[in-house]
Amino acid sequence: MKGLAERSLRPWIGFAAAVAAAATLALSPAGALAAVPDFAEVRAAHAPSDRVFTDRYGEPLQTLRTDTTRRLLAWVSLEAMSPALLDALVLSEDRRFWSHAGVDWPALAAGAWRSAWDQRTRGSSTLTMQLAALLDEDLARPAGGRSLAGKAEQAFTALQLERRWTKSQILEAYLNRVSWRGELVGIGAVSETLFGKHPHGLDRLESAIAAALVRGPNASVQRVADRACTLLAQSSAPTPATTPTSRSTPTSSPDECAELRTLAERALARRGQPVLQAQIAPHAARLALAADSPSVNLQAWPGAVHHAPSQSKAQPPLHSTLDARVQRLARDAVATQLAELAGRSVGDAAVLVVDNASGEVLAWVGSGGRAATAPGVDAVLARRQAGSTLKPFVYLAAFTQGRLSADSRLDDAPTQIPTAAGLWRPQNYDHQHRGWVTARTALGSSLNVPAVRTAQLVGIQALHRQLQDLGLELDQTAGHYGLSLALGSADVSLLALTNAYRTLANGGRFTPLRLHRVDGPPALPPASGATAEPARRTGRGAAGAPGGPWPAGADRAASLLVADILADPVARAAGFGLHSPLVTRGWAAVKTGTSKDMRDNWCIGFTERHTVGVWVGNADGQPMHRVSGVSGAAPIWQAVVAGLAAGAPPSRPPPGLGPAQDLALGSRSPATPITVASVGRPIRWPSDGAAPAGRVGITEPADGSVIALDPDIPQTAQRLWFEGESGVWLLNGRALGRGTRLAWTPVPGRHRLALLGADGRERDAVRFEVRALRGR
Repeated sequence: MKGLAERSLRPWIGFAAAVAAAATLALSPAGALAAVPDFAEVRAAHAPSDRVFTDRYGEPLQTLRTDTTRRLLAWVSLEAMSPALLDALVLSEDRRFWSHAGVDWPALAAGAWRSAWDQRTRGSSTLTMQLAALLDEDLARPAGGRSLAGKAEQAFTALQLERRWTKSQILEAYLNRVSWRGELVGIGAVSETLFGKHPHGLDRLESAIAAALVRGPNASVQRVADRACTLLAQSSAPTPATTPTSRSTPTSSPDECAELRTLAERALARRGQPVLQAQIAPHAARLALAADSPSVNLQAWPGAVHHAPSQSKAQPPLHSTLDARVQRLARDAVATQLAELAGRSVGDAAVLVVDNASGEVLAWVGSGGRAATAPGVDAVLARRQAGSTLKPFVYLAAFTQGRLSADSRLDDAPTQIPTAAGLWRPQNYDHQHRGWVTARTALGSSLNVPAVRTAQLVGIQALHRQLQDLGLELDQTAGHYGLSLALGSADVSLLALTNAYRTLANGGRFTPLRLHRVDGPPALPPASGATAEPARRTGRGAAGAPGGPWPAGADRAASLLVADILADPVARAAGFGLHSPLVTRGWAAVKTGTSKDMRDNWCIGFTERHTVGVWVGNADGQPMHRVSGVSGAAPIWQAVVAGLAAGAPPSRPPPGLGPAQDLALGSRSPATPITVASVGRPIRWPSDGAAPAGRVGITEPADGSVIALDPDIPQTAQRLWFEGESGVWLLNGRALGRGTRLAWTPVPGRHRLALLGADGRERDAVRFEVRALRGR
């Protein structure tokens, strides 16, 4: 009996000592309060696990997780929480919260009594005491439970908090700091993750589940539901917990409890759900976050963003140059067009919108399709074959050198060019040849053969330099590409290509693009980590800060002339007609492009104020089904340009741009048509336009020819023309047809072509080989 008495008295002695110690400390001078932080300090130190990425006006566009050890969202004020939640929490954790001074002495005494008999002290800590432990790690509950001395220290801190903070501040801080389930910390995280709504929208049942989770964060669904059901049943009974916001609520019914179980099951099954803020710029946000972290190598981008470890202080928002309205406009245009292209093997698209004057990025849609949320897939940064979007820069180089004017004529006729794989015969997209055309028509209608002839005039090294001067960062030498560079065989990024067109809009002046508005570096990183020639600050029409590591740009007069041609609806009528997605309400210069096997298509163009770049294709590089730049990317471009112009005056051309701009090139531009010699057969200026006469036997192809397929046109869409005197044509012994000119879909391999005369005898025969051109 004596041992039992000592055992029963020991807790009470300790409890009395704890009470005395807490009371003494509570009455100590104000200096002792220095250990308790101000409410404002606690709120200011709140460090969410997600960092907010905003547009130029501060509107949130995206949240990015930077702390993978916990999920803690932005601070939630008490006014933004559901009254039902506040009632349920107080009822569950601290019924006398609104009446005690930080320590619930009756509950503490009851805890001491329980400690004497079963060593359990749970349930005696008030919300204020729990908050004290959340604010001070030394007061956190140890694995084996608190000692009475630890409980006394916790009580003392709670008394200090009550003297310094209001009840509302204590409750607000508690709800933002308490752990709920797993990685979830704070009411914002549990409300948005488990219930998919903001804290102010939690109803009675959801509030009861949330309060039950505080008591048992990792309890089973059944135990959470049972505890929540008990809370509902107790909520109608009058208690000292009544708060200023409390309202009488009905007792829980069996139906409510069943509904609670279903709701708890659904809520606790949710994992990793996005937060409720806007999530419309994931790719730009990841790039901005990477640029803001000194541990990330921007030269190695694109790549996975390495999340920083747990942050000890709040991180400021990432302020960008994006415009939320323009971002949504671009995103919606992509979604609409991808829906239109359903069934044609098109899975992704990307859009970049930039301000011409400042270089600030207004919209960045890295992907709008299957890879829209994949962290490593950003089609704005990915390098893809450029196709015909490089043609304007071929003519830019020719105008700069003075070799062509807009009225110079080029022969759009069949030609053949020797390559390592054989003779390459570039063809126009529609397989037609138009004879002599002006440079204006050739560029406006995107004719392939004149572009190759122009590249021959310019020289492949000079063309390669011009593309580097525009910031395209080609990753191969000029010799690697050869003349196929004129048709866009190089890989470029949408980021670099859009800025190259913006350089044209600015009269040849190159400046980097900007994504960060306040914090972070002033400009975007290179489009890839590819090795390229060093940036140059000297050259034709170079502009910008002297000594800056920027490409040289281009000649002003030549740039404006190219812009004038790209905006000329008559010049592109031969290739695109007068009514196409390239037509806009105001002035706009625009060019489309399609890569080999229709794997990528582009539409890049600019108005008076903006440059818009669009790519359409598949992130995995799979070809599309009959989708060109006009049918794939151009409708997105047109929709974005129209949206940008809504409510604004029509776009006007740059000052001085027009026919007079051609004259500004002066003596550098020849005033008469030119003669360009093609490999193997000279193309001469015809005196009367008559076709050559006197054909005998087979004139095309020549015996022993090795013909390379055009890498920029699907093989099934290419044609090889057989020409000669009239007769019956046989290929490998099989009749093809009769006449002087026949088209044949080329098939790789060695072939024998024969021509039979009217008497059925063989008049002529040649052997030739067709090869697929690789690695271009």
